[in-house]
Amino acid sequence: MKKSILFLLLLLTANISFAQEIVKQEELTQEEIKQRDKGEMKFEKTRHDFGVFAADTATLTYDFVFKNVGKSPLIIHQASASCGCTVPEYTLEPIMPGCHGKISVTYNGKGRKPGVFRKSITVHNNGKQTPVRLYIEGEMIDNTPVELIQETELYQNIID
Repeated sequence: MKKSILFLLLLLTANISFAQEIVKQEELTQEEIKQRDKGEMKFEKTRHDFGVFAADTATLTYDFVFKNVGKSPLIIHQASASCGCTVPEYTLEPIMPGCHGKISVTYNGKGRKPGVFRKSITVHNNGKQTPVRLYIEGEMIDNTPVELIQETELYQNIID
């Protein structure tokens, strides 16, 4: 009789701990489901090189295109640049799952010293990956014709 009672107590204890483990797994699963069902930005590319350009054409724009590959609408809360010479613009409407959106980034180098630049844009959103960083870069030169410089670089690459 004592052995039967002891066996029943052990069996009851095992069932209780197993039930608690299942509850913990369900809680984790619900949190994972929330994360999994968020919107997600999938960019065609996150870096753009404007190349070499003359100072008199120093205002350049590039559109970073992305797709919401998540399961919920994606909302961009804020996009900010690392410098006042770079201005990001983005849609304020939610981007539905499977749809595309864009972040237009304009670099204005007028009044700045010629040279190589690299700017970052930080995008805050309600998706899985936040913040997202985008980059633009290039080289602004004095008003020497860009074609002449590009031909010189091409010639230099052939020699090397």
